[in-house]
Amino acid sequence: MRTVSFDFDSPEARFKVLINHEEQYSLWPADLDVPGGWTETGVCASKEECDKYLEATWTDMRPKSLRLALDGE
Repeated sequence: MRTVSFDFDSPEARFKVLINHEEQYSLWPADLDVPGGWTETGVCASKEECDKYLEATWTDMRPKSLRLALDGE
């Protein structure tokens, strides 16, 4: 098993914004392989830039299945 050290607070750190099947998002270190169940959104930037993207994009944090159930779809 590979141990990875990553400084999340470094201004040089780059992240990928990932999304899962429930339309939930996650930041992931850009140098690591994307874990199963997640897909890249195409955004790869500093944490600050990723956070701005998420603030504008992820406006409803409920999982997709819950949104659909509550909306009667």
